[in-house]
Amino acid sequence: MQAGRALLRFAPGLAALARYERRWLARDLLAGVSVAAVAVPVGIAYADLAGAPPIVGIYSAIFPLLAYALFGSSRQLIIGPDAATCILVAATVASHAHGDAQRYAALLSALSLLTGVLYLFARAGRLGFIADFLSQPILIGYLNGIALIVVVGQLSKLLGYPSASREFIDQLQEFAAHWGSGLTATAWLGLSMVAGLLLLKRLAPALPAPLIGVVAGIVAVVVLDLRSRGVAVTGTLPSGLPQPRLPSVGLGDYRALLHDAAALMVVSFASGMLTAKSFAERNRYSVDANQELAAFGIANVVSGLVQGFAVTGADSRTAVNNAAGGKTQLVGIVAALVMVAVLLFLRGPLALVPTAALGAVVLVSALGMLDAAGLARLARMSWREGLLSVGTTLGVLVLGVIHGVGLAIALSLGWLLVKASRPNTAVLGRVPGVEGFHSTADQPDGRTEPGLMIFRFESGLLFFNTAYFRARLAEALAASPTPVSWVVLDASPINWVDATALQSLAELQQEFAARGVTLGFAGVRHSLSRAFNASAVQQWRRECGIRDFKTLDEAVRAFELETRATG
Repeated sequence: MQAGRALLRFAPGLAALARYERRWLARDLLAGVSVAAVAVPVGIAYADLAGAPPIVGIYSAIFPLLAYALFGSSRQLIIGPDAATCILVAATVASHAHGDAQRYAALLSALSLLTGVLYLFARAGRLGFIADFLSQPILIGYLNGIALIVVVGQLSKLLGYPSASREFIDQLQEFAAHWGSGLTATAWLGLSMVAGLLLLKRLAPALPAPLIGVVAGIVAVVVLDLRSRGVAVTGTLPSGLPQPRLPSVGLGDYRALLHDAAALMVVSFASGMLTAKSFAERNRYSVDANQELAAFGIANVVSGLVQGFAVTGADSRTAVNNAAGGKTQLVGIVAALVMVAVLLFLRGPLALVPTAALGAVVLVSALGMLDAAGLARLARMSWREGLLSVGTTLGVLVLGVIHGVGLAIALSLGWLLVKASRPNTAVLGRVPGVEGFHSTADQPDGRTEPGLMIFRFESGLLFFNTAYFRARLAEALAASPTPVSWVVLDASPINWVDATALQSLAELQQEFAARGVTLGFAGVRHSLSRAFNASAVQQWRRECGIRDFKTLDEAVRAFELETRATG
């Protein structure tokens, strides 16, 4: 009994099926078929982004989705191939495969498997907070860069000219060189597909545009005999289903992929959780970030075992699910079973899908990733964050996807350090008719006690901002209209200190004591001492002689009493 309850806690999808209500079935079936109608052509199209055969894209769309349906906490999220993930996967594997197709396929699966294992390690460490690791400006900039890379990368397939490069600038140059050479049958088909998909997206967003586009492409190939006019098609797909197996790579290959797998995990989880949270909010429930780590991990392990590539939450297919009224994780199971049926019984038509149609599907999907409105909103709110987002996009385009991920993470860390190292500071005073103490810079009628300065530092006090803290305090003292004999630090916003900060405060106390200035703290959090040995902290307090008050009011009363006693 206890084992059963533990299993249901670890597998929210299974728990949802255990308490399934019959009234949800019709909507879940409709949503599952709708998702499958989009996921099959998108899986084939995104396989090319990952540098894999079309069948691998279908495997990656089916089996991870089944796994997520059992272990995911989101009722709407659809797991599968994603443009950003596929581009990152292709860049990673290509740098290790050195042109060997068989090795490329093995490394592709190994990267998926390793990414899944890292997800599971992160779940064991309860690291769900890494979903918020990439800030909104960084994530928008990164995805905009990926979208532009995808769009430019599809131009050769769309227009039917050969392309020998995966680099953004080189592909732009290839496009410029071929643009004036006239439109072939492939180009006419590709451009017509793009126009049709954009029109469908605008006029009938509820329809499965990728499916309609692919079916229209198959009809055009058959009716107009486009293969005889040089239009490339998918070709015959292998029959049957994959046999689960471990990738045929060595331990050294896993070590070589480890860094890239970690970057892939962070980016794909941040992107997938953004989608999961968005649709959970729309449907008035919450998702468990740590449970999602487990679900994403199992989905990627399954993908690796069936020769698939890394997957994450797919926003377009999740939107289809939500629009069709999907209620539970059963949608994913239905969609996966429908895709299995398509793979088993419709391989003939799938072999006739024109490459240009797949390029059009990917290009239109990538255009939907471009978030110009989000960038403009950021720029209006803060030009610095808008510039940070643009810098991330340029970094991805110029440095490439792999180094672009490193740049995005570095910029996130840098932005965090900049904000933490230069926090807001304030001199506090009383405002007539208002309770408490307030910044005199924000409240022009705020009054300070002559001889007393109450100083607030609105951040943790750590090794990288102690110099800034002392500089700002010195500036405030220099700007004081009257000589200061007491300095009280409002410690209520300080939620962390380190040994460097304690040493700096001891030195500050010595400097103040030499000048006859009293240094005190008010509102110190008890949690600050947890990182240190209790007896060592007590000894530090005694040696420094820093006065400690529970509240600012208590500190002010002590100052007034001492002033009257010495006055």
